[in-house]
Order: sequence, then C-alpha cells, then structure tokens
Amino acid sequence: MAVEKLRKEETLEMRRRLIGQSCRLFYSDDPVKIVRARGQYLFDENGERYLDCISNVHHVGHCHPSITAAAAVQMDLLNTNSRFLHDNIVTYADRLAATLPEKLCVFYFVNSGSEANDLALRLAQQYTQHEDVIVLDHAYHGHLMSLIDISPYKFRKLAGQKEWVHVAPLPDTYRGVYGEDHPNPGQAYADTVKDLIEEVHRKGRKISAFFAESLPSVGGQIILPRGYSTKVAEYVRSAGGVFVADEVQTGFGRVGSHFWAFQLHGEGFCPDIVTMGKPMGNGHPLACVATTVEIAGAFTANGVEYFNTFGGNPVSCAIGLALLDVIEKEDLRGNAQRVGAHLKDLLTKIQTRHQVIGDVRGVGLFVGVELVTDRERKTPATETAARVVKRYRVVILTTYSQIFLYSVSAEWFVDITPCSFYIRLKEDDKICISTDGPWENVVKFKPPMCFSMEDAELVVQCIDRVLTDMKASDS
Repeated sequence: MAVEKLRKEETLEMRRRLIGQSCRLFYSDDPVKIVRARGQYLFDENGERYLDCISNVHHVGHCHPSITAAAAVQMDLLNTNSRFLHDNIVTYADRLAATLPEKLCVFYFVNSGSEANDLALRLAQQYTQHEDVIVLDHAYHGHLMSLIDISPYKFRKLAGQKEWVHVAPLPDTYRGVYGEDHPNPGQAYADTVKDLIEEVHRKGRKISAFFAESLPSVGGQIILPRGYSTKVAEYVRSAGGVFVADEVQTGFGRVGSHFWAFQLHGEGFCPDIVTMGKPMGNGHPLACVATTVEIAGAFTANGVEYFNTFGGNPVSCAIGLALLDVIEKEDLRGNAQRVGAHLKDLLTKIQTRHQVIGDVRGVGLFVGVELVTDRERKTPATETAARVVKRYRVVILTTYSQIFLYSVSAEWFVDITPCSFYIRLKEDDKICISTDGPWENVVKFKPPMCFSMEDAELVVQCIDRVLTDMKASDS
C-alpha cells in the first residue's frame, strides 16, 4: 500500500508531537525536508538540491547503486539471525582483516558505533581486570550509559565525572598548552597522559584502557600531533592497559593516504582494539570491533556467551562487502586525498582575506575551519560560525538594480550588487554544513567520499562570500 505523502508542515507538526524533543533536527529554526538523495546531493520535497558536506555516514555517496543492489539481492535471498552459519560474515571479516595490522584479526559485529565502543570497553576491562579508563577532553564515544560515562562532551552536562574515568588534555596544537611552535608537541601531550597514569596509581587504582578517537571530531576536527599515539600506547601498556582507537568517524579511507586514521602514526603503531561504525554500512546499521587473539581469548574465558542478533547478518555484510568494492573500484581514497588537499588549499587562501578564520586543519576529507574573533587571543567566534552554516536564500525585494541577501535565521539584510548576485551559487546549490568543537566555532567537513573538486570550490566560494557579506553588514 502506498504511503500518502505529507506536506512539510504536517511532517514537522507530527515530528514535534511524536518524536522526543531531545532528538533535534538540522536547521531546527527552518528544517529542510529531504525526500531523496544521490551521491553527495540531497533533494527536498520541491526538488531543490543541497550539497551535503556532513553525511560521513553515507560514505561512498547516498543511494550508491552498487550498495542498494547488494542489499536488495541479499534481502531477497536471506536475512537471519547472525548465529546461523553463513559465508558473508566470514568473507567480510577476512576482507576487513586485510586492511588492518596482522595482530588485529578477531572481529565482533554489532549494529552501531555506540555498541562497538561499549563492547570495546568490556573487552578492555575483562582482559586487564582493571576498571579505570583515560579519555581525551571533549571526547564523545556514544550514547549508551557506559559511553556517556567516558565522554566528557556529555558527562559534564549530566551527572559528572565518575571516579574511574580520567581526562587527559586534548592534543590540540592550535589552542592547547603545546602549540605548533613546540619542538615536540606529540611527546609533550603524551607526557600529560603519563603524568595522569602516575596520578591514578597514587590513588591505588589501575588503568584498563586509553580510549580515543584517532582524529577527535566533536573536539573540533583535531589532528593529533606526530608521535602522540605511539608514546601514549607505550605508557598505557606499561601500566597494564590497552590502547583503543575509535575509528567510528574516521575509518574506511576518509584520510585518503591510509585506510584507517590511526595509520597516520606510522606502520609501527597498532592499537589493541579498533572500533568502527558510521561509514561501513553507507547508512545501513553496521559496526564492528577488531581486536587481538589474546584479548578475544580473555573475553571468551569469562564463560559468558556474547551474541548479537543482527550484528553481522547476511544483508549487513553484503552491504559492507559492496562498500569495500566501491572504495577500491572508484579510487575513493585517492579522491579524498586529492579533493581534501584542494579544499584545504582553497580555505587557506581565503584565510588571508578573513581575519575571522583562525585555523584551517585536516587530512583527506576530514577538515575543520576554526573561526575566532581575535587571532591573537583565539577567542571562539561561535555566533559567526552559526551564521555561516545557516541556510541562505536569495530574495529580490525591489528592482533588478537593487538586490538583497536575506538570512532566514538571523533576520539581517545585506545590500549586494547585481554583479555579486550573478557570482552567487545558483539558487538550487544550497549547502548543508555544520559546526563542532567545544565552543561550536569549528566549521566541519566530513562529506561523502565522492565529493568533487567542483564541490570544494563551490563551498569555499560560498563561505568566502558569506564572510564578506557579514563583514560588510557589521561595519
């Protein structure tokens, strides 16, 4: 039976009435109703197209035909409890193993990044027989209670820090204690973890794990300084703990040069546990934990069976296999490297024209633009960042010779010339982008991996224009 389409106003009213209000919408002051998507583009109910700069879940592009075909074929054949013997789960695990260091060879399939991180925490605590965890400041690892407990981004707004959780400084070389001018910021930040371990030991406690995103995202699109993870792993293992790399945001080639972001630290570095999620199912709920034979053995030895009804089911694994094929066949890692470098270069160029751009950082298609009101003090420009990411519309208010740009959310007008109107993006080239960081002042880019050179040029042109218009309106 066909489902009757609702008007946008009806959908919004039902959403407000039926869905918990803590489940927020993008652009909540003027929500966009998306009804279909393809590649790096989203389309609303009127057929208007939006460039998607934030859907890192739809890794190889929205509704990729190879992914949807693989899902449909397997769904028509079989989808069942993961405890039945089936080829897909072992074939997929074997393909994943080929992308990882040799010692990461045991896999547990789950449905979400949160489930993966929760299981990683259990594995670490079972293996070490210790409870305490070290995490980075501003970290976010998921929405389960166990993960809120190890996510400063969340627990500081709720019940607060548990006694078994210890927070290390975020290794941010832009606004942290040790900047890019430090002779060895990686070592300096790693030593803060060493100091923290010693403090934990003085309290008579023991570390089970150091838990960190390979590239902290909610923390503000942070690139960890060279050598940091290697030294931290050394300190943590010496204390009897394990190193957990959260690749839920950054895995599957987003950094371009490598398949996993932790590999940026060199061939000699290998975590003890790796978690993955968001991109691996291209929108389908699929996630995983990879670990060593030793850690998996300790988990088995506790005598409690672990099973996940849907994790690694035949359809999920068929989708996962198809995604790996697409990454390879379409050279999406190479694309991430080329387009990401071009995007950073373009953003760095407009940084010279806009004092509000304090820092441009990133690797591959993981890029952040930090906005500040004062470059010396690095004061977060939170309001400016919010204005940049809002959806703009062109409205002709008087005659051909007098055109205004109207911001739907901020309710301010900027007088612009007909010439600047023509170099605007055409009206259907709307851009979906968002912010992150402790002060929500970092404009972030984590687009589908099919993001193109032209897309990069389009979005930077738009940011350049919006910042120029804002500067004019504020003067």
